[in-house]
Amino acid sequence: MNENAVQWRLTLAGVGLGLAMAGLCARLFVLHLGAPELWGGNGSNFAEEQPAVRGRIFDRNGQRNAMALDVAVKDVCADPFVVTSDDRASCLVSRLAPLLEMTEDAVAQRIFSRPGSRFAYVSRRVPEPVADRIAAESLPGVFFRDTILRRYPQGSSMGHVIGFVNYEGVGSAGVEQRMERFLRGAPGYLESSLNAKRQELVGRRAQHIPAVAGADVHLTLDQNIQHRIERILEDTVLRHRATAGLALVQRVRTGEILAMASWPFFDPNVFVESTPEQRRNRAIAFNYEPGSTFKPMVVAAALNEGLVTPETLIDCENGVWHYLNRPLRDVRPNGMLSVTEVVAKSSNIGTAKIGLRLGDRALYRYLRAFGFGERSGIDLPGEERGILHPVERWSRLDASRISIGQAVSVTPLQLLNAVCAIANDGILMRPHVVREIRGADGATLFEARPEALGQPIRAETARTIAHMMRLAVEEGGTGHRARLDDYETAGKTGTAQKVVDGVYSGTDYVASFVGFLPVENPEIGILVVVDEPRAEGYYGGLVAAPAFRAMAKETALYLDVLPTRYRLAQRP
Repeated sequence: MNENAVQWRLTLAGVGLGLAMAGLCARLFVLHLGAPELWGGNGSNFAEEQPAVRGRIFDRNGQRNAMALDVAVKDVCADPFVVTSDDRASCLVSRLAPLLEMTEDAVAQRIFSRPGSRFAYVSRRVPEPVADRIAAESLPGVFFRDTILRRYPQGSSMGHVIGFVNYEGVGSAGVEQRMERFLRGAPGYLESSLNAKRQELVGRRAQHIPAVAGADVHLTLDQNIQHRIERILEDTVLRHRATAGLALVQRVRTGEILAMASWPFFDPNVFVESTPEQRRNRAIAFNYEPGSTFKPMVVAAALNEGLVTPETLIDCENGVWHYLNRPLRDVRPNGMLSVTEVVAKSSNIGTAKIGLRLGDRALYRYLRAFGFGERSGIDLPGEERGILHPVERWSRLDASRISIGQAVSVTPLQLLNAVCAIANDGILMRPHVVREIRGADGATLFEARPEALGQPIRAETARTIAHMMRLAVEEGGTGHRARLDDYETAGKTGTAQKVVDGVYSGTDYVASFVGFLPVENPEIGILVVVDEPRAEGYYGGLVAAPAFRAMAKETALYLDVLPTRYRLAQRP
């Protein structure tokens, strides 16, 4: 063999050995530092934002009752390149599917739907025990990412108030939405490297900014009261075969909401399974004509102006009165009634005549002072303002109809807040559901204080109308079914025809009852509204008053409200 041939062979062998070494180095580089398409400009394998733990939501009893909190879970991920490079891809799919309770086709679709990709989600937000079982299988190309799932331990209870967090981690209803800036916290940031098993090489971290947890929100609502209210409300709606219902409990002196329930309920844990109608918080987003529950504010205005006294007699026209050639009727015919009896017997004719004595402008001014026609400013999203047209748009007939709760729309919260103003010596409070907000370090970031919005009537006027409303709950009054044995209660029934296609329906009604207790030194106000009852009557006194009685009794006992009716013990 000549010298040239030997030299050529040596050169060829050297090139081959060099290529082999280069290939081996490249393979080792990929195995230890990841594929080139995963590199960042600074040489790190990955850079990601780390989510902050969202603040918790508690009821008024503090950390004993968590209504919303974050739970650590895993995203199950796969590297399609690694999976397909193994001849056992179909075996991997068949082993993974039952662990995730998915079909093999669904798993395969998730992994192989994007050819050439190095990353795919197989299943999102998997509980850690399930992830641990998958990890024990040591499936090639399968790895995990830590993530967080928002959970609501009480299920549907208080769901309309709390709201929910969407799949992007953003509060999308209720307190979750309104208090988003406090709850969300501040995300962290991580730049680091991965080994061949896609595990972080902690020693090679380039940058790490820890996330800051969100603040905790403490509500004014009480889970124990809420549970009782929800149970009674649901029983009432189902018994009367109604389409919907709602109930509110409010502290008279402070404006704190102790319970806020809307039926049908929805579970924020599975919010995607509910409809927008089911997720609507009717307590603040249901506009309806209040009917006779509106009358106390009208009579209070006339009393405050000195236009009538409790003893002033009103001719109730024996049940039918024509005003501007339009008939107005009472459910039961009455002749001459005192103003006190007008309230107790809920006379439409008597109240309309009292409203006309006020006049359009004075009536409008008082109704606005009671909060109608504008939002209360409660710390929840989606509050409606109701409908109270400017007085310039009123017809000559309107004052007589608005006085009895027609030609005007209110929200349930507006109505209860106005009645609570009567109970609160005429002072209108701002209702609220957030009691305080505490940072992750325990520091108080916000603490609610009672806020007066105004005083539409004098204290003596408020006490006078309160005692009139007390008679409406006694025997002979329309709300006698709301009477409590141990507490003197003031209240008012309401039975309002719904407007359907521009005319008042003869079949669709809203039955309601609003009241407070005790009459002397009132502590709580309660409103019950039942939409379109279809069985066992439709009058507020038949449908809503018994529900009010049950709610008031349980709430008063729970809050240790001192009884105001005392019965002498009889000797055996």
